[in-house]
Amino acid sequence: MALAVLAWALVSVSVAWAQVASHAPTGVAVAKTTPPQPSSPAGAQGSALQVSDKPVARVNGAVLTDRDLLREMFAIFPYARQHNGFPKAQEAAIRQGALEMIIFEELVYQEAVRRKLTIAPEKLKRAEADFRQQFASPEQYKEYLQTEMRGSEEQARQQIKRSLLIDQVLKSDVENKSAVSLAELKAYYDKNPARFQQPESFSFQSISVLPPVKPTAEQAKDARKKAEDALVQAKATKSYEDFGLLAEKISQDDFRVNMGDHKIVTRDKLPPEVVKALLALQPGQTTGLIQIESAYTILRLNAHNTARKVSLEEVKADLKVELQKEKYEKLRSNFAKQLRAKAKVEEVG
Repeated sequence: MALAVLAWALVSVSVAWAQVASHAPTGVAVAKTTPPQPSSPAGAQGSALQVSDKPVARVNGAVLTDRDLLREMFAIFPYARQHNGFPKAQEAAIRQGALEMIIFEELVYQEAVRRKLTIAPEKLKRAEADFRQQFASPEQYKEYLQTEMRGSEEQARQQIKRSLLIDQVLKSDVENKSAVSLAELKAYYDKNPARFQQPESFSFQSISVLPPVKPTAEQAKDARKKAEDALVQAKATKSYEDFGLLAEKISQDDFRVNMGDHKIVTRDKLPPEVVKALLALQPGQTTGLIQIESAYTILRLNAHNTARKVSLEEVKADLKVELQKEKYEKLRSNFAKQLRAKAKVEEVG
């Protein structure tokens, strides 16, 4: 996983803000599209934090401040910038998730120092150049140095180096160990056959005529006439697009806004009358009028998928991503516990 260095962001979080109450670190640093703007929002409609550089945690004596905390809170909930603050109902959870993250980052960094890891000068130089390019102008970069690094480029360089060291440790202890082999994929596939069983399903479009719930005799007669007219037009269509455009024009069901397309529906989700009608068709053919109570529907079959077991080859790519993510999360969670077990961590305030 490539590192896009951001001294302010360090190791970012990728879980949704609503889940941060049980937040665990989720990965190495990822690219940010905008440069850091950690100043606290003013005039917030939600809750906003004021930065005073006061301690929020100590990790083996190293002090983490509310400035570090706010940066991570913005990483978890970037919409806070647009809305001038964090939602009051979620702020506590966001704050706790951010606090756990910056503590984890510091533990990983200290582990890198303990191992005496180093960053090659050319790699650090490239990272510095990449970081500076994220600013819209030299003036914006200078503003960042003044507000975040006390005007010191050396301090910025050390923060970038710190981020690279964190990434290096996570790569060796988590990412590289989270690779999933073909044998592991096959073992999971064989152990969970029900998951890969695809039920019988149909892909179809519809045109519906829907009279009132309790139509009068006249309303029922009018609905029948409209349905018969619609059937003539539907039978004249020659393609998915033709039928779909007609559905958008005359259908009265909710699927008319999507070319009448129901996508894929499993057999058990359909009324018996519909299943019977669809089974009598070949793809591209259209049913007659299907009446359910006072409503009329016309269907065009696009595909009939028989029940089958999906092959490993079909699911291999997505399954590999899923299992690798699960393995990564487990390894990282265990790594975080190991680091914390031998550290002195104090949350302040």
